[in-house]
Amino acid sequence: MDFGLLLARLVLGLLMAAHGSQKLFGWFGGHGISGTARFFETLGFRPGRLFAVTAASTELLGGLLVASGLLGPLGPALIIAVMIVAAGSVHWRNGVFAGSNGVEVPLLYATGAAALALTGPGAYSLDWLLGLSAVWTPAIAWGALVLSIAGGAVNLALRHPDPAAKVA
Repeated sequence: MDFGLLLARLVLGLLMAAHGSQKLFGWFGGHGISGTARFFETLGFRPGRLFAVTAASTELLGGLLVASGLLGPLGPALIIAVMIVAAGSVHWRNGVFAGSNGVEVPLLYATGAAALALTGPGAYSLDWLLGLSAVWTPAIAWGALVLSIAGGAVNLALRHPDPAAKVA
């Protein structure tokens, strides 16, 4: 089971960190902060740069925490919050599947993160190595998940989309 958790953490965490680095640094074919900020403005997130830096940093930090298995449910909670915003602001109107830019990918990221928050990072993690695994009780994991959902919802409530704007 611990190898399975390691594999899930590495794939989910490193892909999420790479996704954040696309926004933050323009790596891996990303648009960097300037391009991401412009896109966020079209979604109604103003000021776009603030929201872009916040989203990118959340993806990068959440991904690195998950990949390393550090700080229990905090990394998964960050991923869930940002995926709720992505699903609600970009993907929801396009249906389910990724081929039509639907909610499939953010839903998979969020579900994987929730599963890791509820199971814990396993023996091959920094939490285990540092003796922190016992700190993350189911109550703390559930609390982190509830806060992440609330954080995503608040973020969506802060946006003011232009009804005439067309989002890709």
